[in-house]
Amino acid sequence: MLAGELYLADDPELQAELVHASKLTARFNALDVDDDARQEVLAQLVGELGEDAWIRSPLQVDYGYNISVGARTFVNCGAVMLDVAPIRIGADVQIGPNVQLLTPTHPLDPDKRRQKWEAAEPVTIGDNVWLGGGVIVCPGVSIGENTVVGAGAVVTRDLPANVVAVGNPARVIREL
Repeated sequence: MLAGELYLADDPELQAELVHASKLTARFNALDVDDDARQEVLAQLVGELGEDAWIRSPLQVDYGYNISVGARTFVNCGAVMLDVAPIRIGADVQIGPNVQLLTPTHPLDPDKRRQKWEAAEPVTIGDNVWLGGGVIVCPGVSIGENTVVGAGAVVTRDLPANVVAVGNPARVIREL
């Protein structure tokens, strides 16, 4: 799975990990914003949580342990981080509400899809990136440092550092 090769998501070990992450996620989402236990649960859920990083609930993940969040990063409410492959979020990143970071993919071959084969590709968000509300980042995409992605954009390809990108599919409209 982590190598990007086809796998079966209903593997018993993976299902147990999904259940574990689901329980931690539900616990995190149920805690009040000022409850000290929130950050403790979040630290148990994600693979790496940088100093002063903050994630608002609700949050949805697949496994959690494949997510790395850099220092001083802020993730607004409604984030969906499907971390079948690694999701790396840099330091000082601002993520708007209802952003989706998606790593799962499915075969184009209809027979393999029918047999429930899946794959995944990592998502990487550089330092000091700002993702506007409702942005969708597709599997295998990297976004360079200091880049701004406008609200509602669908990022289907890598974006370089220091640009503004908007639209569906997201395209660079200017350099910073």
